[in-house]
Amino acid sequence: MAVRLTAGWSWSWFPFSKMTNSLFILYRPGFESRAGLLSDTLGLQCFAITASASMSGMGLVVDEAGLALQQLGPKAPGPVRCDFSSGAARHRRLYGGGKGQDIAKAIGLSHKGFKPRVLDLTAGLGRDGFVLASLGAQVTMVERHPIVFALLTDGLSRARESAEYEADGELLGILDRIHAVHSESSEFLENLTADQSPDVIYLDPMFPPRDKSGKVKKEMQLFHQLVGMGAEDSDRLLSLSLQQANYRVVVKRPAHAPFLNGREPGYSLKGKSTRFDIYPLKKLP
Repeated sequence: MAVRLTAGWSWSWFPFSKMTNSLFILYRPGFESRAGLLSDTLGLQCFAITASASMSGMGLVVDEAGLALQQLGPKAPGPVRCDFSSGAARHRRLYGGGKGQDIAKAIGLSHKGFKPRVLDLTAGLGRDGFVLASLGAQVTMVERHPIVFALLTDGLSRARESAEYEADGELLGILDRIHAVHSESSEFLENLTADQSPDVIYLDPMFPPRDKSGKVKKEMQLFHQLVGMGAEDSDRLLSLSLQQANYRVVVKRPAHAPFLNGREPGYSLKGKSTRFDIYPLKKLP
């Protein structure tokens, strides 16, 4: 697993000005040093977690379990962490259906012998990218938001520590196939050279909020507040992706959502709540 920033990238580029009054770094005893480093890097105020009882907004919590994003205030839901070594990620890796999953079919991993280089341009917490890496793909995860990227890289680092401690060679192999990059997706695409073109580009634009009849997971509630809708121009990303991918572009959408940019795919794989739109460019090898 490799992590890098794109050339010339600065954390200070990101427009935190709109959120610095409601986003804080909170630490438990013993983690002052790491919290202070994050505070300096991200330009966010830092407090002991005992002070959070009187706060509202969101906290990036630093504790023995790593980093977590926590909504503050009464009746706030639990923290959101990035976890690749246990829980749902481990269960899906071991029992999730392998290459029979729709996402694997959409990417082309069910095609015999095809182990593509996949560019996940909207990585978020890396769950889909991790699934693809677990099935043999080489995955570059691109995430633009500094807080989300911090959560992602923390999860990858903790997974490696766990895999090394438990001598889990399978998990180590998966992590070796993952490369995390902090960058604007469009900028990353535009700077690719011809020999760097990925076999498959994967887009998972943030789903629009559901109406009041449907529940939204706590993770998405926090992400809607933190990142906002339309953080990057998804329509433009699709157009750029179609110019850069070698074999296909795959877009993840809500099952009944319109096609991205109104552009009809070659075909779709539709599940109960999610649809994968596949834009083939040429036949898989």
